[in-house]
Amino acid sequence: MSFFEAVAACLSKYATFSGRASRAEFWWFMLFVLLAILIINAVASPFGGPQTGAGLVVLFMLAMVVPSFAVGARRLHDMGHSGWWQLLHISGLGTAILLVWMIFEGTPGANRFGQPVVPLLQE
Repeated sequence: MSFFEAVAACLSKYATFSGRASRAEFWWFMLFVLLAILIINAVASPFGGPQTGAGLVVLFMLAMVVPSFAVGARRLHDMGHSGWWQLLHISGLGTAILLVWMIFEGTPGANRFGQPVVPLLQE
């Protein structure tokens, strides 16, 4: 899955918390959010000052809260975990644990959340 495919998939599934998401879909979308924040801040700050840049970044982040949690839940589903594990973000240690989990490969084949997004390679 390419960068643009992942961003399009996440935005088209804006509030879809069911199903599964591949590692590529999750990480490409997180990169998109990070780059967008940096670009918004870099473009807006010189024209309106740091408050304008920060304000636009906050608006963008508010718009991305739902799709970020949705792709996070689908990514956890890919590994066979409930999306409710994202409540670990409440503590800093929980965020670190979730980031490590997001690195691991999903369960091969179907699990209780459906078929894998990336088809298994046929030997």
